[in-house]
Formats: sequence, structure tokens, C-alpha cells
Amino acid sequence: MSFEVLRDVMRGRVLLPGDEGFDGAARPWNVTVTQPVAAVVEAVDAADVAAVVTHAARAGVPVVAQPTGHGAAGGISEAILLRTGRLDGIEIDAVQRIAKVGAGAQWGAVQAAAGAHGLTALAGSNPVVGVTGYTLGGGLSWFGRKYGWASDAVRAFDIVDATGAPARVTAEDDPELFWALRGGGGDFAVVTGMEFDLFPAPGLFGGRVMWPGARTAEVFELFQRLTSDAPAELSVWFHRFQFPDAPPMVALDAAYLGDPETGGESLAALDAIGGAIADTRGALAVADLGAITAEPTDPSPSLSRAELLTALDDAVVKTVLEGPVAPLVDIQIRHLGGALAVTRPDGGACGPVAEPYLLYLLGLGLPHLADAVKGRRREIVDALGGSISGRKPYTFLTPEETAASAFDAGTLARLGEIKRARDPQGVIRANYPVLG
Repeated sequence: MSFEVLRDVMRGRVLLPGDEGFDGAARPWNVTVTQPVAAVVEAVDAADVAAVVTHAARAGVPVVAQPTGHGAAGGISEAILLRTGRLDGIEIDAVQRIAKVGAGAQWGAVQAAAGAHGLTALAGSNPVVGVTGYTLGGGLSWFGRKYGWASDAVRAFDIVDATGAPARVTAEDDPELFWALRGGGGDFAVVTGMEFDLFPAPGLFGGRVMWPGARTAEVFELFQRLTSDAPAELSVWFHRFQFPDAPPMVALDAAYLGDPETGGESLAALDAIGGAIADTRGALAVADLGAITAEPTDPSPSLSRAELLTALDDAVVKTVLEGPVAPLVDIQIRHLGGALAVTRPDGGACGPVAEPYLLYLLGLGLPHLADAVKGRRREIVDALGGSISGRKPYTFLTPEETAASAFDAGTLARLGEIKRARDPQGVIRANYPVLG
């Protein structure tokens, strides 16, 4: 493919290996993943996206759209990496409770815009995660127990299809593609913008309470009690932390969407466990949702693995509470259920998740730690045996996994049919393709 031709028709930059700035532009947010791509194209607008896809289709070169690279999986050495981060416009219709965002919008900016009107989107825990990639994979929000997957809140997608043609996709105009894009990944078209529902945010109460590791059993028992009958407005996460050069610690993170006083009362039981090292609970603006976990916002090397838990049974208790965390830095369990478990007749490809909890294992992806981190992840998962279902939400897939882990056979087959019909030449490539 002649990239000089592409440069002539684009407003944004086209970078090739050896060009100044290429290495940085090709690097994903998760720097553990390498991306030795054929070119990096930084789109300025939807017309740039159409130009890239049109030229790629003619040349038989795949295109991978990536606003930030939080979900990067690698394996794209022959591809054009399409950066859509500059398509970051945000419009809020407070009356209709709708957000219209560009493909490069990030959750922190969306929450700030929505929160100014007493509204919230179904945002995740990190403010610099891109809205589009998160939503295409389903999107597990702090508010998912109340309102379901972020992808199910989408009303419309603006796309460029595999031929380079722009289109607007809704349930009425193109129900099959609309279904696939809501949780089936980005394997069917390049999304340039989205329109989705916002929800009332009368208040928000949340934060983290952290204790010394010696309190782990007490904290986990409280986590079990809290989540056994938690209202849909409340989400709670359990952590065992082992930060470098620090003693073991245990923590509970929580977010309550509603009256802050009620939220505080719902978490008052945490005060019964003494010796807290830190307690950040309090009323929050929805724009400050990311402060609950305070996850890194700069590019980081990470290795993770997620599993859906069928229950907090004896095997889970023994495995999670006993043995070291290291070389991982976090053994985490998130409470699911509520609206996430409800079958929606108008739902997207991700579908309901019946499992009540999600296990998330996180370690640093540094070269001298990588093998040990992967080994400890495997050890924990093997010890859980039948306590894990084997299915994984698409949004939590890792480079070692495939889309087949995220969908049942019928859903995967339907997604494959849509891919073959819409993109028979494989011009659009997701991080986790549905056909391989």
C-alpha cells in the first residue's frame, strides 16, 4: 500500500516505522503489549477514518481502531493502527438524558459533562479509559447493578463500514449490526461516535477503606454479608493488596448511586472493623468517580486475568484468603448481579451475566516479573476448579484469550455470520476477533 497516497487525502498524521513519533504513537496504554504495526494513522475526523478504511480495503491491509489501547491485545504487526483519540467531542442533552460522544472521548470528561446536569453515564473505574472500546466490549460500570451493561444504554452508533462508507446504526435501521456492536467487540465496523442514555444522579457516596492484611478474614466476611442483600444502587469490591515494598493490605471499595446519607448508612458496618489504615468514604461528584480506586492514569505495564465466580463457596474462600498475593499486586472480587443478570429482550451481544461475582487478578507486566505473575494467576484459577464458570466478559479478555471465551456457541456463531456478511475481506480487526 502507498502510504504517501493516504497522506495526500488525510488531515491527520500518517506515521511509518522510522518516522519521528512513530514508536510513541504505536504504543498502547498497556505498555506490556507490543504493537509493531505497519503504520499509525491519527484521524482528525470521521472523513479521515473513511479515507483510511477505503485505502486499506483496496490494499488488503487490516485496520485496528484504538483510541487509547487499554484493551490492546497485540498480534497486529501487518495492520494500520487507527488512532481516534482526537474525535473527542461531547454533547449532553440534559432534557432527553442523552450523551453524544466521539470515538475518542474518555470517561472522565463524559462524567464531568453529564454530572453538571445531575446525570451520569455507565462509566467504569478509570477516568482515562476510552468510552468507545469500553462500550463495544460491554462495559462494566460501578452502576451496572442498577442499570446493566454500558452497551445496552447505546441508542445509536456512527460508523465507517468495511468499504469506507459512513453510516448511522440503530435498532430500527440495522438491528443485526446494532446488536453485534453492543458488547460484541469492534470487529464489524470502525465506530466514530455514539449516542447513549444518561441516568439520574441524585448523589453519589463512595470510597475505599483499607486495613492491615491481618484483618483479611473479617473484611471478607463483611463483604459476603454486604453483598448478600445489597440494593442495586450499591456496588462493593473486595481487594487483597500487595504493593511493592509494602506490607499486605485488605480493602473494600464501594459506590452508592443515590442520596449520600443513605449510602453512608449502607456502609456503616465497615466501622465495626477497627484499625483502618485509610478511609476515603464520602459524598462524591460523579466526575470524581475515578477517585474511588485511584487507578493509574498514565500508561502502565500490567498483566491481568478475570474469571466469573459461581458463588463465594469454600474453594473461593480458601483460595482468596490463604496464600500470598505476590507476585500479583491485587486479588480482587467484584459484586455483580442486579440488572447485569437480567435478560433484556432488546439487549446486545454481551447478554446477561448470571454469575454473581467476578474475580480479577492483577500484576505488573515487568519483564523480570511476567513469568511469575502468569504462574500465580494460573495457580489461583486452578485451585478454584468448579467455582469458576469458564465464561469471561469480553471487556476483560487478555492477550492470551480469544472472543470464544466471552460468548456461548450460539452468540459466537451469530457474531461470526455478521462479520462474514459485513466484512468478508477482514478489513476491520478487533483486539479479539470473533472469527479467530
